[in-house]
Amino acid sequence: MNQSAAENIALDAFAWLCAEEDLLPVFLNASGASIDDLRAALSSAEGPDVGLLAAGLDFILMRDETVIACCAAQNLQNDRLAQAQAVLAGTAGMHWT
Repeated sequence: MNQSAAENIALDAFAWLCAEEDLLPVFLNASGASIDDLRAALSSAEGPDVGLLAAGLDFILMRDETVIACCAAQNLQNDRLAQAQAVLAGTAGMHWT
């Protein structure tokens, strides 16, 4: 997966997260971000803040239920979010063996 594909998956996942009335406040509380912070970071002239996108994926990836729900809503295989997070975090090429 390349950087552009990872960013697109992360943006779609973030859009899903923002639409989840029960999860968005938890993410905002955990991250310390506000809705205005999200708007600014996602609509920057330089493009979306990759760190914020990675943080959103990290949050979604914490629970299997959120991964499954997010991927089902986007018609993605469940492992695609983790792959995108690895690319955005720069760990896609790391092997722990």
